[in-house]
Amino acid sequence: MEDLRLYIEQLSIVTKLTHYKRKTILLREGEQSDKVFIIKDGALRSWFNDDGNDISFQFFFEGDVVSSFESLKNNLPSLYNIETITPVTLQLISKKALYLALEKNPILNEKINLHITKRLYHYQQLFISRIKNSPQRRYEELLQQQPEIFTRVPHHYIATFLGITPVSLSRIRAKKNIAS
Repeated sequence: MEDLRLYIEQLSIVTKLTHYKRKTILLREGEQSDKVFIIKDGALRSWFNDDGNDISFQFFFEGDVVSSFESLKNNLPSLYNIETITPVTLQLISKKALYLALEKNPILNEKINLHITKRLYHYQQLFISRIKNSPQRRYEELLQQQPEIFTRVPHHYIATFLGITPVSLSRIRAKKNIAS
């Protein structure tokens, strides 16, 4: 991730610094992605609508490079929304500017492909964890891998990420605090 961020930041000539309020939708489910965001300050989440239920499946923080890369690269509708959790400052690069830069810089192209492959692996981990692990185990994994999420992300978003209700998350957290 670090390498990709450094390469994309070299594109600062073609990026635009933007600010958004919390709860702003940057990409809607079903729309085609045409931008890449680099988070300078704040937090984003990816989520989708499941019969009226908002399901979070990824959180992003400072330094993360965010887009629906699958949509961007393949000209397909995005399968999810990208939304601000907090007020954010983002570096924005358009698809056109990114593709021009990729033509000129094969190393950047390689770094983006590596980033997409790592993201795919992360999604596979989430998928497998959701199938084989209990909510308690998924909570423990998240706490171990990204403890800052619990201070930066509303707990109802974390609950949907874990595949449980906010009440169940409160129970798991209380149980964990008693055991500690």
